[in-house]
Amino acid sequence: MPQPTKKRVLLVDAAVVIRKALSLAIAQDPDLEVAGTAVNGRVALAKFPSLKPDIVLLDFEMPEMDGLETVRELRKIDTRVPIIMFSSLTERGASVTLEALSLGATDYVTKPSNVDMTATLAAISRELIPKIRALCRLPEAPASLAPVTRLSAHAPPIPILHRPRVLSPVQVVAIGVSTGGPDALARLLPSLPATFPVPIVIAQHMPAIFTSLLAARLSAKSALPVRECVSGQPLTPGCVIIAPGDFHMVISEEDGRVILKTHQGPKENFCRPSVDVLFHSIARVFAARSLAVVLTGMGQDGLKGCETLHSLGARIYVQDEASSVVWGMPGFVARSGLADKTLPLDQMGAEIVRATTVQIAARTQF
Repeated sequence: MPQPTKKRVLLVDAAVVIRKALSLAIAQDPDLEVAGTAVNGRVALAKFPSLKPDIVLLDFEMPEMDGLETVRELRKIDTRVPIIMFSSLTERGASVTLEALSLGATDYVTKPSNVDMTATLAAISRELIPKIRALCRLPEAPASLAPVTRLSAHAPPIPILHRPRVLSPVQVVAIGVSTGGPDALARLLPSLPATFPVPIVIAQHMPAIFTSLLAARLSAKSALPVRECVSGQPLTPGCVIIAPGDFHMVISEEDGRVILKTHQGPKENFCRPSVDVLFHSIARVFAARSLAVVLTGMGQDGLKGCETLHSLGARIYVQDEASSVVWGMPGFVARSGLADKTLPLDQMGAEIVRATTVQIAARTQF
């Protein structure tokens, strides 16, 4: 039988040591191979048509043509090939990363700063290879980081017998999102009106620094104010709050007031902020009056929180596979039979508005 075709990776980085480390890490995955390398964007664009890579890894700092300009030019000739940017954990690195994502880059990883080759290889294998596999639509490797349940995001759905229920008016919207999230949020939030009647809380998988800049960018595009969470602030209608990078965000009720808190408890699903942590806190305070929305992302963060919310009668909407960059997080929820609606991203805003503006509970049969 013919051997399965390996996914081809184009490496674009001015540093020889990084190209070597990337090549070694990719060679260890039986489903991947290096299609070619380039020292800058100009060389990469020249090689791209003949190499026909399945994915591009792209550095920011390069001579002649940097990463941002390369993204612009590459998207003119190919709108679909996934592009992963290398980023640094600095304010400038975060700002440039978000700019690259707005120009059409698909995702990013933190560039290894350790000069030790063994440590660099370990970091690449842990952070980068799973993203390459997900964006190339390869199954998770046996040693991947998501063993919590045996359910596959592409397994047949588990039938759940829904009984007639009374839908409570929605008083909070909680959104969980990861890979592809900045672009998804940049399309979703501007579709919501300035008169949106309830608070929105978001857990987006991102490092520190990134989330405050993301909130500022989203706020500039949206009719609703978008802010990074400050622990202890009240939860107010018509405001969008994003969990800070490297902090969990939870909703708490104290002395009759509903407030937001952040903490650095253990990671859940290898994530902090975690969607599950946020969703479980929403369930404790709002129960059936919640609307959980799970957008594009790797892994299955949010699944357990959705199980709890579903058991309490909350509504759950998930992004569909066709419009998701990676149908991991929403796919697990959908295939578990927990989603009330599975929607394209361009229809999600209208459905969220509909759910939050209907004031009379409706009896519905699923």
